[in-house]
Amino acid sequence: MSQHLLRWAADVRASIVVFLVAVPLCLGIALGSGAPLAGGVVAGIVGGIVVGALSGSALSVSGPAAGLTAIVAAAILAVGSWPAFLAAVVVAGLLQIAAGLLRLGSVADFVPNAVIRGMLAAIGVLLILKQLPHLVGYDVDFEGDFALVQPDGGNTFGALGRAFGAVTPPAAVAGLVAIALLWLWERPALKRIAALAAVPGPLVGVVAAVGVSQALGQLGPNWRLASEHLVQLPVVDGPLGFYGHLAAPAFDRLADGVVWKTAVTIAIVASLETLLSVAAVDKLDPLNRVTPPNRELVAQGVGNTVSGLLGGLPMTSVIVRSSANLNAGARSNASTILHGALLLIAALFAARWLNLIPLSALAAILVFTGYKLAKVEIFRELWAQGREQFIPFVLTILAILATDLLVGIGVGIAIGVAFHIHSNFSTALMLVHDGNHYLLRLRKDISFFVKPALRRTLETIPPHSYLLIDLSRADLIDRDIVDVINEFAHHVRVKNIRVELRRNPARASHQALHFDLPVQDDQPAPPAEVTP
Repeated sequence: MSQHLLRWAADVRASIVVFLVAVPLCLGIALGSGAPLAGGVVAGIVGGIVVGALSGSALSVSGPAAGLTAIVAAAILAVGSWPAFLAAVVVAGLLQIAAGLLRLGSVADFVPNAVIRGMLAAIGVLLILKQLPHLVGYDVDFEGDFALVQPDGGNTFGALGRAFGAVTPPAAVAGLVAIALLWLWERPALKRIAALAAVPGPLVGVVAAVGVSQALGQLGPNWRLASEHLVQLPVVDGPLGFYGHLAAPAFDRLADGVVWKTAVTIAIVASLETLLSVAAVDKLDPLNRVTPPNRELVAQGVGNTVSGLLGGLPMTSVIVRSSANLNAGARSNASTILHGALLLIAALFAARWLNLIPLSALAAILVFTGYKLAKVEIFRELWAQGREQFIPFVLTILAILATDLLVGIGVGIAIGVAFHIHSNFSTALMLVHDGNHYLLRLRKDISFFVKPALRRTLETIPPHSYLLIDLSRADLIDRDIVDVINEFAHHVRVKNIRVELRRNPARASHQALHFDLPVQDDQPAPPAEVTP
């Protein structure tokens, strides 16, 4: 079989897995946002087909995002109607297109790798924690809710305790059958069987779970799953029936400042989440492909504009679906586009069949996805890289669990910056001595952050000493550092300390600085002779 056909087959298998994951998430996020269920489905379709075709990412999957749920719910109430909110979504998409064209997509480049990996691990942990209740049939929280702290004041850990005290037996059996098959499909011995390896494990698990739940339902009413434990895709009569569920944007509300405020908020949050998600997915890509961030902003902007025009929720690139796509073996954006096409076909013609799927079976897929994002090996790897990597990694996880994605990322970046500053402190100054002759060497960029350390170091020089302050290896010297050195030179005369300074005359930044003490110009090495 040619490489092209192998890639296509892998993308088809992956698209089925992403489709199965996307159905309950699109519906659940719409439900949690207070939006029509069709709005979540439209966003999933557009995110797959439109954004998938325009994006430069090979593996990223876009759709309605859990991170926007609270914003959308509050915005719908603020603007007063769903059509007015759709107008804000259209404007948000146009703002994203403008941001991409203005090349504002480099934000994610400033996020340290340890923080991005912490974000992935945190989402993995949240997936496991939030899906375990669904796995045993405790479907109180909507599918797609990833907040640790819940609106009722409780938290996910409390929900876990309640879930295992209120197990729905048929849902739990179906979920456990699905997760057992997912585990089995990952075994190397089974992967070596070509006929079985060609079938996606999640599809096998879902089909088996449907069969189990239908068989258990024959045992009596107590073993029959209620509708709230099943996928609830709106059942429509073909394209015209689905069209009847859609709403048009109320563009007459564009003069309302609240609509514009909502649009700007959605554009900023959706763009940040997208750029962070794409950067994270690129880290997971085994082929190390890099997504052009500005092209991604334009693609997302077009997607949100189309979604708003068709009556859909706003969208972002979503790590959960993207990770499922990658884990299922996707090779290109064909899997993303195909999953959107499958969503469209399902919404138009196959809703009643999909509504037989237990939520516990889909929870099994997400638990497996979460495990792969937060494996113990990842923690071991970051630990081996040292505390400068491990501490920001772990604290990013904790911050995301305690707050939300963007706040947690902000905390992680702040911690990463703190470690960077501390690293500069520890390496910027070097003091050595031979008897009463001291050499103080300043290296790298010497900013005002180094002032306290420099003062403490200078105070350790004993009386009747000679001190040479070597600046020749410093690239940048802050004016505050010059002031500290000059003050020291004035005050140490009573301690009989002779101070001299060496600098690099080739650096223009050194020539512009004035020191009140003798200065030696560091002489550059003569050029090496070239032998003909």
